[in-house]
Amino acid sequence: MKELFQHWDFIHYFQSAEYSQKFLKKCYEKIGSSEAELKSYDNCYPFMYYLEQGELYYKQAMISPLSLKPILLFYGYIHFIKAIVLTEDPAYPETTTVLAHGITSRKRKKQHYRFLQDEVKVQKNGLFTHFSDLVFHVKHIVGEKYKMEDLLVQIPELEEAFLILLKKKTMFWFNNQHELTIDETVLSHFHMSEDLFKQYLSEKVTGNLSWGAPSTLQAASPEECLPFRWHLNRNRLALPGIRNDATTIPEVLIHYAILYNLSMIARYETEWWVELLKNRTNEDYPIITTFINVTTEKSPFLLLKILKDKL
Repeated sequence: MKELFQHWDFIHYFQSAEYSQKFLKKCYEKIGSSEAELKSYDNCYPFMYYLEQGELYYKQAMISPLSLKPILLFYGYIHFIKAIVLTEDPAYPETTTVLAHGITSRKRKKQHYRFLQDEVKVQKNGLFTHFSDLVFHVKHIVGEKYKMEDLLVQIPELEEAFLILLKKKTMFWFNNQHELTIDETVLSHFHMSEDLFKQYLSEKVTGNLSWGAPSTLQAASPEECLPFRWHLNRNRLALPGIRNDATTIPEVLIHYAILYNLSMIARYETEWWVELLKNRTNEDYPIITTFINVTTEKSPFLLLKILKDKL
């Protein structure tokens, strides 16, 4: 966790109103705002406070009991997101509609409820939708429902948990030279011929990847470029082995959706939540705890990288 805070050191530079104002002015000029000077002065303190509160929530989550972690992590997450939104939207929050979470979950859990089968639904308005539109230009997901398992299998750090607990192969890894060899193992897993699989990847890839040697895909750098995912500690890309509705969603949005649902459960489904933590009756418990450990480290890294790339 020490390395994480070393990475966070740069956000302390924003605890200067003068520097934050200049930074925001640069962001607003880049998007063509006619009030870049005025809005950068108006927003520099909210921007600073969002970052400060976000960091405090994450630090508190690290020393809190597991039962409280989802709530603290989610609030830390949305404070960082609000800071990022302020760099893209000088008028935020222009209306009350953008103050909602932008995503909902089932209010009352059914009998024999399983977290992995639970769903969230993307709303037309709210922070999730506004953020995804501003940063990723993603509009087609409004109204979509996403199952927790479909979201979780897209996170490469959870590969081992799914392989051991549920016998599911969720990732095929690039090597240390950022190359993925399309061999028989990959082709048989996806039930495709080599030509069809190459066509599938060529249609899906959003980043800077190219075909090197025959049957070898080469990435320019180890950064998420959908449908490929990036592992924080390994600094390697992976091709998800399970295709589902979440395949096209940036990982930043995946963490938002899962954290939202877990925080709602921790707040409002107290009986189920505490029983899960105490009785640990099924795979929900180890997968949730593994996700919480991963997101505590990775989600601020992903969010703050968006800010860092604007410097």
